[in-house]
Amino acid sequence: MGDNPTPRRSGRAARVAARAAGPTEEEKAVHPGQAGGRYQPLTDSECRTVYETALTLLEEYGIGGPIPEFTEVVVPAGGWLDDDGRLHFPRSLVEEIIGMAAKSFTWHGLDDDRSIEVGGDRVHFGTAGAAVSVWDHETRKHRPSDLHDIYDVARLVDTLEHIHFHVRTLVARDMVEARDLDVNTAYALAMGTTKPIGTSFFQPEHVHEVVELFDTILGRPGAFAEKPFCVANNTFVVPPLRYAEDAVRSMVAQVETGMPINLLSAGQAGATSPAALAGSLAQALAECLSALTCVNMMRPGHPCVMGLWPFVSDLRTGAMTGGSGEEAVLNAAAAQVANWLGLPSGVAAGMADSKVPDNQAGHEKGLTVTLAGHAGANLVYESAGMLASLLACSYEALVIDNDMLGAINRTVRGIELTPDKLSVETIGSVIYGDGHFLGSDQTLAIMQSEYIYPQVGDRLSPADWFDAGATSVDERARLHASEVLSTHFPTHVSPEVDAAVRERFDIRLPIEALTSSDRWSA
Repeated sequence: MGDNPTPRRSGRAARVAARAAGPTEEEKAVHPGQAGGRYQPLTDSECRTVYETALTLLEEYGIGGPIPEFTEVVVPAGGWLDDDGRLHFPRSLVEEIIGMAAKSFTWHGLDDDRSIEVGGDRVHFGTAGAAVSVWDHETRKHRPSDLHDIYDVARLVDTLEHIHFHVRTLVARDMVEARDLDVNTAYALAMGTTKPIGTSFFQPEHVHEVVELFDTILGRPGAFAEKPFCVANNTFVVPPLRYAEDAVRSMVAQVETGMPINLLSAGQAGATSPAALAGSLAQALAECLSALTCVNMMRPGHPCVMGLWPFVSDLRTGAMTGGSGEEAVLNAAAAQVANWLGLPSGVAAGMADSKVPDNQAGHEKGLTVTLAGHAGANLVYESAGMLASLLACSYEALVIDNDMLGAINRTVRGIELTPDKLSVETIGSVIYGDGHFLGSDQTLAIMQSEYIYPQVGDRLSPADWFDAGATSVDERARLHASEVLSTHFPTHVSPEVDAAVRERFDIRLPIEALTSSDRWSA
């Protein structure tokens, strides 16, 4: 082929050295916010049918239990209250609001480099949930979750590359009062990770207090509104088609403070929404469009996520099932419909019904998260760590699911057909050279930019696996979590700033937990 062998060896050595150093962010095989949307369970015509049905529901049936702040903006714009106190939304108003609503926004991280752009066809994977228990690897039982778990999960997620945002996964059951729960959860999240975070609120006054806490962390009043790094998960509706009073009052506070909102509708097909998947989807869309309308009437362009989270029942028992094929296709369709409207989309996937991080959890998560990602969901919530139909969270599952999310994100990226990657010259050089591609320049050049590798997943031969201790993936994940949580204590908030926070707020996480942990040992 006329190649000069000396430069070839030199180039190969340089590539080997670069491989040992690890890829730069630009060179990595996957990135947050890759383009999705190739999987479309609905046609454009079917998306329009779902949308038209949602408009019909809003106009004919309206939403029950509206608060005065909603009626005061919707009624003068053409809406009306019926004799049952239900607020009706004319089609023209909803369509006008969709036109003015924010089509994208920046979900900031406390580290600017970890901020994400929400909207368009960009796909991000993250956490969420309100689990009341933690899977304990040692006892093989579930135990009640507490505030330490909120902080420890945030610290672990802070190190997991393929989890792009962190909405709290657990409820701190040692916090008795709602105010203590809301404030301390927000504190533990902000101290545990510099990724974009999210939480929920019981009362509107808690929203204002937490924003004051965030302003203290950022150094001055009003700083959070300029750089909102926390999105409120607001389950504003009691399906079917009735507002949850405290949640919508909190929504008003979130608008006032500049906090982005995940407008979260979580009807359960066969229980609080129709068993027919199409009807469940239409109801969820109607509920989210009602909240989007009210928010934008109060503050046009306020950043919102269309959080259609239609859940599914096992109709034999009525129990919620998070890992079913029905759940997978329904949430993918929910993402598609929101994207079809040009609005930021967020769905729930990864809500395994298995009680432990086992093969059942793996196939349930893999199915639901893959479909959501390929449907182009901007934010895939619940995608890591959750078990027992959202009743439990697992440290080991977070680590295992991080591997899964990297692999799924690689499938979202797809295959680039470029002249270089079609490899005509490379194939020719191998035919007339070594006869294999293992040591070729191309193989060395792209092994980290084209391929992704698991952190705890096993790819050894059976013999090597036995020699290495024959461990299961949850055992290796436990070891990894222990190593991280015994050593990784984020320092993005200085002790001086933390002292100022603790002086103004009743923080229940012991100060020593910020630098050491007696729960974890490497």
